[in-house]
Amino acid sequence: MVPPFNFRRTSLWIVIVVILQALTPTTITLVHSKTDGPDVSALNVMYGSLSSPSQLDGWKSSGGDPCGESWEGIKCSGSSVTEIDLSGLRLSGSMGYQLSSLTSVTYFDLSNNNLKNDIPYQLPPNAAHIDLSKNNFTGGVPYSLSQMKDLEYLNIGHNQLKGQLSEMFVQLSKLKELDLSFNTLSGNLPQSFRNLTSLTKLHLQNNQFSGSINPLADLSLNDLNVANNEFTGWIPDELKDINNIETGGNSWSSGPAPPPPPGQKSNPHAHKPLSKGDEKSGLSGAAIAGIVFGVLLALVLVIALFTRRRSSTPPSHFIDEDRVSQRRPFTPLASQELSNDSRSEILKDFRGLKSSDSSSSLGLQSSLSMGLMPTPLDHTKSFDDGEFVNHMSIKRSSSIRMTCYSWADLQTATGNFATGRLLGEGTIGRVYRAKYADGKVFAVKKIDSSLLQDRQGGDFAQIASNISKLRHPNIAELVGYCSEQGQNMLVHEYYRNGSLHEFLHLSDDFSKPLTWNTRVRIALGTARAVE
Repeated sequence: MVPPFNFRRTSLWIVIVVILQALTPTTITLVHSKTDGPDVSALNVMYGSLSSPSQLDGWKSSGGDPCGESWEGIKCSGSSVTEIDLSGLRLSGSMGYQLSSLTSVTYFDLSNNNLKNDIPYQLPPNAAHIDLSKNNFTGGVPYSLSQMKDLEYLNIGHNQLKGQLSEMFVQLSKLKELDLSFNTLSGNLPQSFRNLTSLTKLHLQNNQFSGSINPLADLSLNDLNVANNEFTGWIPDELKDINNIETGGNSWSSGPAPPPPPGQKSNPHAHKPLSKGDEKSGLSGAAIAGIVFGVLLALVLVIALFTRRRSSTPPSHFIDEDRVSQRRPFTPLASQELSNDSRSEILKDFRGLKSSDSSSSLGLQSSLSMGLMPTPLDHTKSFDDGEFVNHMSIKRSSSIRMTCYSWADLQTATGNFATGRLLGEGTIGRVYRAKYADGKVFAVKKIDSSLLQDRQGGDFAQIASNISKLRHPNIAELVGYCSEQGQNMLVHEYYRNGSLHEFLHLSDDFSKPLTWNTRVRIALGTARAVE
């Protein structure tokens, strides 16, 4: 028997089904909006580091669902946080230490706040847009930026950043806009600026940068501001055609710029093929420049050599000093010699380096080993490379042990190569004091990247290995090296008594100026060391 049709019960079931169908998409959406755990944790830490400000609606110090609950300034794609925009909210404190967990964030803007302390070493690793301008950040520019290959926009201007820029731009070929203005950054521009092939806007104004701006010559810039720094030299012709350029407030050289070195193109942007007439004219100009340069160099060498020979006998009015014997004597190198092949191997590593002084033969080897303050340039050469090979006596160490340091470790140990850690500066680079957490102190020789720009990391490792074979009481022992991201450094033992330059040229209440006799003894000891 068929049961009677119950209209009320059927209607009730229809209503229930309709309600379930209406609720199902919402339920599914809520399930899918659950934010990824690492993103939640990173934002929780960030909220606490910002002192839990009331401006951040919906934010929590533990748990929560940033995507599902629409936290202030947060945008998501699915369950991943992709954008963080907290600009102009009067936030204070710091940004936390888990930003590297935000792997899906491409837009990161905390500009125009009151944030302080160092910029975190760990930032969202895949960000394309980072704006931390107009805050109170201190310290240096974190080297972790060098690994952010997708970065297109970086603005850290209007802060209190200091120190020098490292070779951090090697892999940032996508970077289009860079603003470092209104800080106290110093030092020369790194050669890795040349790798910023997509850069169109660069603001460096109101810092303490020095040296030349030649690393910027090949960039396709349409907006450049380098005003109010300590730049010297000449403005490259390639930059003078930029529509929006500011260069005032520097110490530019007056007069015409010197011609480019022989064989170098005068205009790297000139990709138009040369006609036969132009090519012939260019070659003639290079040849003439080479001849003039060679003649001038020869004259300087002859005059300097003649002067040195005439002054080789010390004046008779030197005053003897009995206290010299109390100082540690300068011991000559051991008589055990390397083979000619080994000595030649040490020399040839440095033969191609660009240098205007006598370090073209000894240069890198002696400067890297001694770590002295700047000395007057000597454009003379008392013997050639062959004679040096015949006279050099070095003791080979039975076992050479060197540590390969990472760039990040040395950056931390030197305080991001802070000016306060600078021990000295020579013709091939600067020496910094590096102190590790365990109390160990080293002297780090940071070599001018332009001297080794054509060499590979393996080549520098071999150079360091050859230098480490030098063993002498008056030569600082090489304990390690670093060759990363186009940056080359040597790590030496650190001596607290200062450098030879300080003993020769500086004196205070605790040290008396050296007499002529002492200076002669030092000179003789140094000569024995390189003989």
